[in-house]
Amino acid sequence: MQKKLDKNNTLIFQKNYPYFSKQKSTKPFQSTLGIGGNIGDVLRRFNHLYFHLQRSPFVDIVETSPILRNPPFGYLKQDDFHNALIIVKTCLRPKALLRYILHVEKKFGRRRSFPDAPRTLDIDMIFYETVQMDSKELTIPHPHWASRTSVIIPLTYLKTKI
Repeated sequence: MQKKLDKNNTLIFQKNYPYFSKQKSTKPFQSTLGIGGNIGDVLRRFNHLYFHLQRSPFVDIVETSPILRNPPFGYLKQDDFHNALIIVKTCLRPKALLRYILHVEKKFGRRRSFPDAPRTLDIDMIFYETVQMDSKELTIPHPHWASRTSVIIPLTYLKTKI
């Protein structure tokens, strides 16, 4: 099912997007991940990512948002993006979680050619608990989250307290 929000943004509802888990996780930390992509069958890839994360010993999926189809920013000569949020509980600290999500991106065919380039799968750590961090490898919260429609709109559809 799709719901057109305006001329640029459309919400897409699928079996696993949105999703809300009724099971409680025993993992101690919560993180909000932003996912995006615009190369190939992104909706199918998001579903594969959902099942990949569901089987992971490092994260438990708490909730997912609907998928937002929205225009690119930065480099504009590319297809629209699909974006969603995934809230996970994890046993990994921030930098270890970053290494894990970079590994997952690579497994799903991510190549970094230039900033804002088209991509198969992008996973950003938007929030991690109430941690504030600014290092060479990682900035939390994500430095541009509040100005990105790709985060703000899906965020409004989440039930879990961030």
